[in-house]
Amino acid sequence: MTAIPSLSPVAAGLGLRRALMGPLQAAAPGDFDFLECAPDNWIGVGGRFGEGLRELSAKHPLVCHGLSLSLGAVEPFDETYLLKLRRFLDEHRVPIYSEHLSYCSDDGQLYDLMPIPFTEEAVHHVAGRIRQVQEALGRRIAVENISYYAAPYQAMPEIDFVNAVLAEADCDLLLDVNNIFVNAVNHRYDAHEFLRRLPGERIAYYHVAGHYDEADDLKVDTHGAPVKPGVWELLDTACATFGPRPALLERDFNFPPYAELVAEVATVRATLRRHAPAEVRHARA
Repeated sequence: MTAIPSLSPVAAGLGLRRALMGPLQAAAPGDFDFLECAPDNWIGVGGRFGEGLRELSAKHPLVCHGLSLSLGAVEPFDETYLLKLRRFLDEHRVPIYSEHLSYCSDDGQLYDLMPIPFTEEAVHHVAGRIRQVQEALGRRIAVENISYYAAPYQAMPEIDFVNAVLAEADCDLLLDVNNIFVNAVNHRYDAHEFLRRLPGERIAYYHVAGHYDEADDLKVDTHGAPVKPGVWELLDTACATFGPRPALLERDFNFPPYAELVAEVATVRATLRRHAPAEVRHARA
């Protein structure tokens, strides 16, 4: 079996979107260090997009970020899909697979990431489902802290819920710093304090993205704008607190010229390197 590539802690990545396929295939060395795709959108895809994916994953490390497992739901997992997912991850030598700490189904897809109630019962439920996925995929997974705008029930603070799930499931964390920033504004808590309470040893990689300023006290997580200064500051704090980890720039629509995306990726890389030991800073990501 072909070895799975590992990612440098100062690796800076970019999301693989079909609208970016041409620029990504023609990218110069150093534009990005890895790519991330949603396997839900690529499993079984053929034609030029399927060939383009195979070409890119042969040249660059590919991490995967799932959209539809619905970890917090109650319906049984689709075992056939889990088998296809495992084959996809193996075929493309994926070093990290992540999913959202949320649910997105209720007798059918909801097409949105819904927050799980912050309760002890929910901790046990979702942790058990995460362990089930890890067993089916034959690997540890990372779960992402999501952005949310209303919570169905909060018997405990969000940070306690996230930490309890990570501990009981014994899984990793995809730390989305933009989601912390957005939630901190919308739900009136200290983003830096939230960050400091996370288990750094479980962080597999970081996400950074742009959001929309609806108002001073309302931010909307869109992934359709440049990264805001406050989010860059929070990424810097994360690296200072936990050390650098691979970090991905998310952009899902409203794409700027490719050169502007590369410049943001370079800012991600510079932030990571600023907190890395000299031998890591000067090594190839």
